[in-house]
Amino acid sequence: MAITQRQVLRQTQSLVMTPQLQQAIKLLQLPQIELAQFVEQEIETNPLLERADGDGLALEEVQRTRDAPESADRAGSDDLTAREHLPDSEVAPLDVDYDQICAAEGTSEVAPGPDLGSAAGSGGKRFEGDDRTIEDTIGTVPTLHDHLNAQLGLAFVDPKDRLIGVHLIDLIDEAGYFTGDLEAVAASAGCDLARVVAVFEGIQRFDPTGVGARSLAECLALQLHERDRLNPAMQAFLAQLDLLAANDITALCHACSVDREDVLAMAAEVRHLNPKPGLAFSNERIEPIVPDVFVRHLRGGGWAVELNSDALPRVLVNRAYYATLTSHARSRDERAYLSSRKQSANWLVRSLDQRANSILKVATEIVRRQTAFLHEGIEHLRPLNLRDVAGGVGLHESTVSRVTTNKYMATPRGTYPLKFFFTSAIAAAEGGDAHSAEAVRHRIRGMIAAETADAVVSDDRIVVLLRQQGVDIARRTVAKYREAMGIPSSVGRRRIKQNNRIESEVAGFPMVERTPAATAEAVIDTAGGKV
Repeated sequence: MAITQRQVLRQTQSLVMTPQLQQAIKLLQLPQIELAQFVEQEIETNPLLERADGDGLALEEVQRTRDAPESADRAGSDDLTAREHLPDSEVAPLDVDYDQICAAEGTSEVAPGPDLGSAAGSGGKRFEGDDRTIEDTIGTVPTLHDHLNAQLGLAFVDPKDRLIGVHLIDLIDEAGYFTGDLEAVAASAGCDLARVVAVFEGIQRFDPTGVGARSLAECLALQLHERDRLNPAMQAFLAQLDLLAANDITALCHACSVDREDVLAMAAEVRHLNPKPGLAFSNERIEPIVPDVFVRHLRGGGWAVELNSDALPRVLVNRAYYATLTSHARSRDERAYLSSRKQSANWLVRSLDQRANSILKVATEIVRRQTAFLHEGIEHLRPLNLRDVAGGVGLHESTVSRVTTNKYMATPRGTYPLKFFFTSAIAAAEGGDAHSAEAVRHRIRGMIAAETADAVVSDDRIVVLLRQQGVDIARRTVAKYREAMGIPSSVGRRRIKQNNRIESEVAGFPMVERTPAATAEAVIDTAGGKV
């Protein structure tokens, strides 16, 4: 056979990750805040995209905007807020196919969701030229550094001392602890170490008490010194905070050279101090969790699953504006630019529709498989993995993983991340249905919470009780779950409960019986919400 070169026509299929496909995959896993920011950026860069006002935009106007330039395009879309009724006995088929949405052309130009504008779609009137929002009229809360710098100007007169103080305050973190090195500050300021130490000690007398400390013991000592309670016994007590974290009262008695009642009294006093004084000036905003899906029980039985329309960006493609710009386009580059902008806008709207329908499909399948949890509680949570849900909705496992990332479901039993419902399985003791690992952890937590100081359950006893309930579990698995929940061993819990009971009697006030973590910081008063 002769070896020659020749041309051969061969037909193959391959998956090409186009920029549009990459964008659709990216939108699947974006949380609500990042999705809103992404859509806002697209609206600013694409002249054909605009926000859709859910209340003020008339249906006739939307239809006219869609149909004016391209009457042949298919209008309308599936209502993403339509409920899916889930009967208890049978599973209803899903109406929307993920693959069909990806391949469809001319999908709806409107993606349901909230208006991202501030006042443009509110319907209210504004004064001309007044662009202020309500956030601009709210007074700013001073930070910890602002509070300390204000005291610095009153405490020191010398400008160099003030300069050193500003440098030291910049090295104080949000909890109020000094994180720098005094010798490095002295070298950078070009002055003696004694002068830096003097300014540093002055800052440690600022409000709030305990600020500028370099350790937990020093922070507590500054607060006790202000109360005139820093005696030699208390100093020895603060030097042994690791023993306090371990609740080793006997060792503390030897270290402080006092009796047991005095040690318990000092422990009660220390627990009422503030281990992080700087957090009182923290102005960090805590964003509440906004669920992506709502689940509610129907009167006739079953469950209704619906998307949170307020959490979905609502945008539309202004085809009338596109037709106007196209009619005035003079060059090929202008027409090519408008065509690319229209294609990008249509793809964004289709991607938002695809994302919303995928979330609804996955959430519906999760509810179908976790009906027992919704009826009975966490003890009846079933084992579930991505493969089970992917097979039920006809999606790939990676797609289900992206859909369930940073998404939340509001149920009558609380708001949970979608990842919460995916748990590993633990075999049953007598060959029955497997148990969810999260449900088993809940049972272990309940057993430990119900124990008393005189009857603390060990890991071996927990294994016996769980096997009586039909859970085949090993002792090392119980120990692993207990440690993951931050619960000490049975010996440590017995010591904590006995010390808390004695401390309550000696100190003369009730103490909350608790199982703190094995850190010195966590044993300080939880009753005042300081830790």
